[in-house]
Amino acid sequence: MRQIWKSFRALYFASLMMLIGSGLLSTYLALRLAADHVDSLWVGALMAANYFGLVLGGKIGHRLIARVGHIRAYAACAGIVGAAVLGHGLTDWLPAWLFLRVIVGLGMMCQYMVIESWLNEQADAHMRGKVFSGYMIASYLGLVLGQLILVMHPGLGLELLMLVALCFALCLVPVALTRRIHPAALHPAPMEPRFFIKRVPQSLSTVLGAGLIVGSFYGLAPLYASQQGLSNEQVGLFMGSCIFAGLLVQWPLGWLSDRYDRALLIRCFAFSLALAALPLAILQTVPIEVLFISGFLCSLVQFCLYPLAVAFSNDHVEGDRRVSLTAMLLVTYGVGASIGPLVAGVLMKLFGSHMLYAFFSFFALVLVWRIRPKAVTNLHQVDDAPLHHVAMPDSMSSSPLVACLDPRVDEQVVQEQMHSPPHPESDSEPEPEADPTPREDPDSGREQSFTEARP
Repeated sequence: MRQIWKSFRALYFASLMMLIGSGLLSTYLALRLAADHVDSLWVGALMAANYFGLVLGGKIGHRLIARVGHIRAYAACAGIVGAAVLGHGLTDWLPAWLFLRVIVGLGMMCQYMVIESWLNEQADAHMRGKVFSGYMIASYLGLVLGQLILVMHPGLGLELLMLVALCFALCLVPVALTRRIHPAALHPAPMEPRFFIKRVPQSLSTVLGAGLIVGSFYGLAPLYASQQGLSNEQVGLFMGSCIFAGLLVQWPLGWLSDRYDRALLIRCFAFSLALAALPLAILQTVPIEVLFISGFLCSLVQFCLYPLAVAFSNDHVEGDRRVSLTAMLLVTYGVGASIGPLVAGVLMKLFGSHMLYAFFSFFALVLVWRIRPKAVTNLHQVDDAPLHHVAMPDSMSSSPLVACLDPRVDEQVVQEQMHSPPHPESDSEPEPEADPTPREDPDSGREQSFTEARP
């Protein structure tokens, strides 16, 4: 592992700086608007704009990289993001902030694509899993450190915006000074939404629900904590502990995911989230101890939904479609993360801050109702399912190219997906991941539910 960190420390440092800046900016803007007594609807809209920019950047990033190359695209986007961050300090006009948040999200997605394509080019097949783990650790660690900056500097002056811009300036240095050759040119992976909606509907439902919940958490949890009477330092600690819970749970989650039915795990974690969020959803004001404990427990389970859905969907999709699958999952997540903060912001404005966790509890129960383990078929399950669980970076801190680092994806297939024009959408009608209708076994005459087999 030491050799991995030595070989990829420049790209990990770039990712770390980006996520420190991104995490700090989201919390800073929420606290700044809370201090100015701005409606929670605007706080949610700013986070929704950021996720919209991330989704939009998935399309524009390919074209930009293909036109000017990886280093120039990364340098240009880092400069644009830094300028957009500082632009928040030049005006208090909220519609302008919405536009700036879209620009930040768009530029960061392009930066993710450059880093991930570079990591994929440099990672040998046998090191892919460790390289992926290092990238995930850098992503989560950056988000945690971004929150802890508020503990050391609780003031909401322009100094924090300068720190965010400083992070985006520093993330440019290791990429700009690299002596390595450019990765090969990229081509966007085909989306094939109809194919995946029919093949993995329950996974897409889980990803959409995770986007609604986690997107609302990043955008509105700082506002919720502030309205509970926490100081800026305490808000930073609260957000840092919650995000750290997301990192902490990934390893035990992998152990569970590889040994138990993933659809059942999704349902169990969704039900656990509904219960964990209940105290914060019912009580309008809670003691600080209850807030920290319940918030930590909620984060332990809410950050499990997206990685489980990714692993579950990969069990039912062939290797040559997994880069396209990742693109579809991220777009679905981005749609949920764009809608969630808006809806939760309206609820908080009308009924109080505790509605944020009522929102979490409600959509967790929707997932409990939607995910039906007994309806899962094995008609299109891959031969070696369940595939080894791989913890995924969260909060859209990745691009569709993150699938290229997934050790479950064959390296040759990945190269063909990345460097060749996309194949046309399949006209076939795939069997769904979930089909409640029993089927008759022609050999035995008995009915079989085709429930997903587990070792």
